[in-house]
Amino acid sequence: MTTSFTPPLRCYTATTVRILRQLRADKRTIAMLLLVPTLLLVLIYFVYHDSPSIPGMPTMFDRIGISMLGILPFIVMFLITAIAMQRERTSGTLERLMTTPLSKPDLLAGYGSAFSVAAAAQAGLACLIAFWLLDMKAAGSVWLVLLIAVLDAVLGVALGLLASAFARTEFQAVQFMPVIVGPQFFLCGLLVPRGQLPQWLQVISDVLPLSYAVEALQQVSSHTGATGLMWRDLGIVAAFAAAALALGAGTLRRRTA
Repeated sequence: MTTSFTPPLRCYTATTVRILRQLRADKRTIAMLLLVPTLLLVLIYFVYHDSPSIPGMPTMFDRIGISMLGILPFIVMFLITAIAMQRERTSGTLERLMTTPLSKPDLLAGYGSAFSVAAAAQAGLACLIAFWLLDMKAAGSVWLVLLIAVLDAVLGVALGLLASAFARTEFQAVQFMPVIVGPQFFLCGLLVPRGQLPQWLQVISDVLPLSYAVEALQQVSSHTGATGLMWRDLGIVAAFAAAALALGAGTLRRRTA
């Protein structure tokens, strides 16, 4: 019984290791993964550095920056994952892997696992720079912020894998970014509190996963401990990520165009 499951497990492990090795060999991708969110956080810090603040209240950087700790990894991981997965399709690598005993869900799990490791490194570095170099303040634990940031990055991975299924070229994969990421960025509560949006936009915001990710970070920013609302929001984000991976597995084609 155990032997029958060995080939898929080996294929899953081999897929994960192969993607991680490819990422490690691609210096530009590694630089984008690790440095872009961090550098953008530094830019945000200087944008709000001289903004007036009320004593005892969070500064503008604290309020905006903590939300960006979830948004930036989400955006970068979506973009990189969608392009990398589409490259695998067009190169024929994905088609060859699908001739192995590896199932579609296990295949996507291998890709998802590899990119999620990269996502964790990205989110960890961004949180390290934000809290220990830029002196970001939050009422709650830094570890909760890190957990949410990693989950947001994994959500970006899952949606990137899903978007790549509907693209024929890497350029088309990039074109999905404004369609999938744009509305979530504008309606997540960063620019305008969700409660102040017109009713029909609130309805749309309620079905977008990034809205719950930002809300969870705002909960950590304003509460000393984990709240029930934060855990509910994290559960919703995780459910969206799992659903995106399941849909991505269902759209895998046996032949790449």
